Amino acid sequence: MNAEILRSLQAPLKTRYRDNPASAKVTLKAVGHLGAARITCTVETPRGPVEAGLHPATGGDGSFACSGDMLLEALVGCAGVTLIAVATAMSIPIRTGSVRVEGDLDFRGTMGVNKEVDVGFDAIRLVFDLDTDATPEQMQTLIKLTERYCVVYQTLKKTPGMSTEFSGR
Repeated sequence: MNAEILRSLQAPLKTRYRDNPASAKVTLKAVGHLGAARITCTVETPRGPVEAGLHPATGGDGSFACSGDMLLEALVGCAGVTLIAVATAMSIPIRTGSVRVEGDLDFRGTMGVNKEVDVGFDAIRLVFDLDTDATPEQMQTLIKLTERYCVVYQTLKKTPGMSTEFSGR
């Protein structure tokens, strides 16, 4: 794909969103089914179910997906797609590349061992390794725009409002 094709794909969407801002508001959803006997949650995805379970650091055996890993994987996917889209729009050829995310967390928080330790990641590092002839200035702009337009990156950076509700019998 090149910049012209990408622009032609996105132009009608941008026009629609400018003309009718409400059409740009979309609610994404995810659904999971609890597996109480094995302490799992099977997450429905367009590519098939993913069974999430306990991380080995919390008593799991490593045979199920870890939700923390899935969060980092979502960041890798979103940042990678965003970077390629931005590079395409900027006509920066990327021959090959990879995206890596590392996240540090202290399991004492999630295990309730120390109430002073936060639950969740303390730090997340996003690393791009690119084979490109882009100038340092182009790379700086590419990374800046990737950070700006990556939905998962911005969500983690800003922390959206959250709510929890219960419905049941």
